[in-house]
Amino acid sequence: MVYKQIADDLRLRISSGELAPGDVVPTEGQLAEQWQTSRGPIRNALAELRTEGLIETARGRPARVASRKAGQAVDVSIPFTRWASDLGAAPGAQTQELTLRRASASIAAELEIAEGELVVDVVRLRLLDGRPTMLERLTYIESVGRLLFDADLDAVSITDLLAAHGVVTADVDHEIDAVAADDLDAALLGLPPGAPLLRLHRVARDAAGRTFETSDDRYRSDIVRFTVAAPGPRLR
Repeated sequence: MVYKQIADDLRLRISSGELAPGDVVPTEGQLAEQWQTSRGPIRNALAELRTEGLIETARGRPARVASRKAGQAVDVSIPFTRWASDLGAAPGAQTQELTLRRASASIAAELEIAEGELVVDVVRLRLLDGRPTMLERLTYIESVGRLLFDADLDAVSITDLLAAHGVVTADVDHEIDAVAADDLDAALLGLPPGAPLLRLHRVARDAAGRTFETSDDRYRSDIVRFTVAAPGPRLR
């Protein structure tokens, strides 16, 4: 889609520093002329970047590149590696666990498989500029999870790795809440047990509607905030 190409180009210009925080983004007219397209795709591209927190817009003013904040948009699916890069931070990963096991009743229900079927668990500590920021617990159906065993999970984006094998997220359910850090969270995130964490629970499906991943991501609340884009009230 043209708007995706436009959004990717602007995203790259922002992450590379060509467009710095506070800089004015090219106008709809300039982008339409550059891409030889109508303003519809331009507006869609700018809306996507605004949802990701990369640009800020206000009525009667040009769009500008937003200041870098550790805000995680939860109404869109952005891989941690890309999100960190968009913030201007260096992403990092330290894999704690990669195991094959039998699915519990609760995990089986989320993945829509039979209890006791094989699944693959991943536990990874994610870092921003070397600072422990999020602990992710991922569970995949066996056919998808086995793709991870031949990869260096400290060096790759799992989202990109799976996409290279044709496993692409088409639909995601999000659930947000606050939890107290358990012993593992506390040890890896450098917090006392019971410290408040922001939790993002996700269930992902592919284009065929197959549920292939469930995840429980726990963020340090002093580093990350969640943001949600919502439409304004409908005029009557």
